[in-house]
Amino acid sequence: MEFTAKQIAEFIQGTVEGNENATVNTFAKIEEGVPGAISFLSNPKYIHYIYETKSSIILIDNDLQLEKDIDTTLIRVPNAYEAVAKLLSLYEMSKPKKKGVDPLAFIASSAKIADDCYIAPFAYIGENVIIGKGTQVYPHATIYDNITIGENCIIYPNVSIYHGCKIGNNVILHSGCVIGADGFGFAPTENGYDKIPQIGIVTIEDNVEIGANTCVDRSTMGSTYVRKGVKLDNLVQIAHNVEVGENTVMSAQVGVAGSTKIGKWCMFGGQVGIAGHAVIGDKVFSGAQAGIAGSIRKGHVTVQGTPAIDSKNFARSSVVYKNLPEMYANVNRLTKEVEELKNLLKQTNK
Repeated sequence: MEFTAKQIAEFIQGTVEGNENATVNTFAKIEEGVPGAISFLSNPKYIHYIYETKSSIILIDNDLQLEKDIDTTLIRVPNAYEAVAKLLSLYEMSKPKKKGVDPLAFIASSAKIADDCYIAPFAYIGENVIIGKGTQVYPHATIYDNITIGENCIIYPNVSIYHGCKIGNNVILHSGCVIGADGFGFAPTENGYDKIPQIGIVTIEDNVEIGANTCVDRSTMGSTYVRKGVKLDNLVQIAHNVEVGENTVMSAQVGVAGSTKIGKWCMFGGQVGIAGHAVIGDKVFSGAQAGIAGSIRKGHVTVQGTPAIDSKNFARSSVVYKNLPEMYANVNRLTKEVEELKNLLKQTNK
């Protein structure tokens, strides 16, 4: 399917500079542009590609100033990154959705599958499962008993959802993620560790996306919560009884220990670790590999380092840290000089 620059500009409320009849039928990165492709430029360090790309249309920010003329058609928008995201969403929605239940899928007799669902070969649907309309379940996904899944969800291959969990609408679970495995609960005894039964569930609200091989553990009692709009990257660990607040995002390998409560609109970089029983306020932003050892109740802060501190203090501390060998040598030299002066004064006072 082809679209003209004029049609695209009308959809994203942009302004065309160049040939409004230029057509595209695919997407490409600006550095890999080809005729018939649409690309975007939002990071200034890639600006040199705009003068050499072969893409037919480029999305750019309204305030971007070009140093020389180009042949490519431009569409100026307030935010090029947001505009291309909108176009990619439209492109994805235009793809035909699979429907129907494959005869090679296993579906328990008590399960209720709504209209327009797709259940792939070798998917497993347990007893008393309820799946809303338009949801897609791909091969080797395992959905255990008494689970509720909302509408228009995508359950990719090899996802495992344990018994009793609740999944909202428009949820995407990527391959290999595990929802509702037992929390890490053990009581030490003289003979080892006794397992504490984890009798709770996991509740995932609407518009959540969870990456490949990410785990969200069921609660000891009650529920572990992933609130609406949350986005979790691959290889994230959410422990038992955690609550992840609305629209919070986590990059790969973030780990959240048990019973921690995280506020809304937080952002955690890769490999951030958060201790158990902490309370994290709204809009806490954490740089990669930060170690959050306790609560940050106030919120609206940016932290970095281990233990995590204010990001500006961390930056200043990093400068000092890099100079520690020289500072250590200077301290030793000054200490030696002070001792020499003390000895000299003792000799003078005799």
